[in-house]
Amino acid sequence: MTKANTAEVVKGYIAALNGGDPDEIARFVTEDFQNEHTSARGQSLKGRSAYRERLGSFLSTFANLHYHIEDLIVEEDRAALPYRMTFNWLGNGPPGRPVEIRGMFRFRVVGQEIAHRVDYWDSSEVERQIR
Repeated sequence: MTKANTAEVVKGYIAALNGGDPDEIARFVTEDFQNEHTSARGQSLKGRSAYRERLGSFLSTFANLHYHIEDLIVEEDRAALPYRMTFNWLGNGPPGRPVEIRGMFRFRVVGQEIAHRVDYWDSSEVERQIR
């Protein structure tokens, strides 16, 4: 595994997230993908199919979702990516409210796919902005 390959996969995944196509996003993860959330509001899961299934509701609740890459740190098959995430909230509370949060992804890449993603973000900051 090279640093260049890991960076390419991670950047492709972020571009897919920003593109909003659930099938394209899911294409970047392994069959046994682990999606781990550290915040109280996040929900971890395992498996590409479970991830793909959840993407539809995620993308419809977080309208105009965009991850702005602040930095990309790569070491062999691992990467850390601090981000600024913007979206319009369409869930409970005032609809269409703009939200901006900072967070960080940690990835492990196998071949051309992401096998494990850990997402660190402050759910209390999201709560504050959507009320």
